[in-house]
Amino acid sequence: MPKGSNVPVPTTALRVELGWRSGPGVPDADASALLLVGGKVRSDADFVFYNQPAHGSGAVRHEGKQVVGGQVTDTLLVDLARVEPAIETVILAASSDGGAFGQVPGLGIEVKDAQGTSVARFDATGATVETAFVLGEFYRRQGAWKFRAVGQGYSSGLEGLATDYGISVDEPQQAPPAPAPQAPAPTPAAPTATLPPPPAMPPTAPPPAAPVSLSKVTLTKAAPAVSLTKQGGTSGALRVNLNWEVRKQFSGWASKLGRPVAMHNDLDLDLCALYELVDGSKGVIQALGNAFGALHQPPFIHLDGDDRTGAVSSGENLTVNLDYQRAFRRILVFVTIYEGARSFADLHATVTLTPQFGAPVDFSLDECTVPSTVCALALITNTGDDLVVQREARYLVPERGVSPQRTVDYAYGWGMNWTPGRK
Repeated sequence: MPKGSNVPVPTTALRVELGWRSGPGVPDADASALLLVGGKVRSDADFVFYNQPAHGSGAVRHEGKQVVGGQVTDTLLVDLARVEPAIETVILAASSDGGAFGQVPGLGIEVKDAQGTSVARFDATGATVETAFVLGEFYRRQGAWKFRAVGQGYSSGLEGLATDYGISVDEPQQAPPAPAPQAPAPTPAAPTATLPPPPAMPPTAPPPAAPVSLSKVTLTKAAPAVSLTKQGGTSGALRVNLNWEVRKQFSGWASKLGRPVAMHNDLDLDLCALYELVDGSKGVIQALGNAFGALHQPPFIHLDGDDRTGAVSSGENLTVNLDYQRAFRRILVFVTIYEGARSFADLHATVTLTPQFGAPVDFSLDECTVPSTVCALALITNTGDDLVVQREARYLVPERGVSPQRTVDYAYGWGMNWTPGRK
């Protein structure tokens, strides 16, 4: 589609794919959406992006990234049938991370229906210093929806784009300082007379909603580590999320035609963690054997549950209580294939670590080229004065008869004894 043109789209669930080609020196990019009334959001809740991945109405959801053969896609799911009647426009935007869009080749946006058929596509060309783009928009016209190719750039990044549409943006929240010790208050003398009660105070208005935080840290091979201490993430809950795309697996051969047969397998991945505490105790957090852990007693790590969908809104989640960070020596977060696949070869997954204070940390897994059933994701190390997250993204291949857990133990020198388990 040329810039400024429009096309009717079905009032149904649509898949919006922001795409570009990756390569050395190419910045990352992120898709986002804004739901507008009169050209502005009604509140910050009308902004859908990596830190706020779902709209309250369920009409828009940020699904996440996948990388296939050097082509990167960041996806938004937009169900136009569920868009609230007051909403007139749904803006589809992109922001760059680590450079300008002039360094991003093959940038474009494509709208697909439920069958995967393309109903609209706009390729953005001629970008230079822009760090944010409104690539397209859905808008209502006479009771129906249309898609318009926009191509409006911003040199002020996602923050400039968001504030232009009425979003209030905040800097990363820092952990509150520890309160200073207080001297004990003197014991008051006994009252000599009864005082009247204080007058009733008028009710106070509820505090305004916190502004949206746009900050994040993306770990790469070139920059694989980040200090949570420097980011302010030294207390509260650290939530670790793994989400993935379940794809068709080729696991057999047609006897007559000699072609692969696509098998619909229920891919079951398990998010796990090895931990070592400063007192020397070691262990594993995993669904296998119901070793879900605990947040307020050792090991201060808890696995939320066992998910089989990989959806961004759920996926596999693990929480680390950073209020007890001094108890940790190291934590290795890893994932195993429990059933549904023989390796990670067709898996496209994203790991996100979201501290209660400070910026989220995310990274994607590289393509798997070995018959791996276990992948080390991230290593969290307490150096005494710093808490560091290291991107591992390391596929491991178990030897015959060796479990994935024992394999990752050997690779990182944990030194634990293992016995068979089930869930």
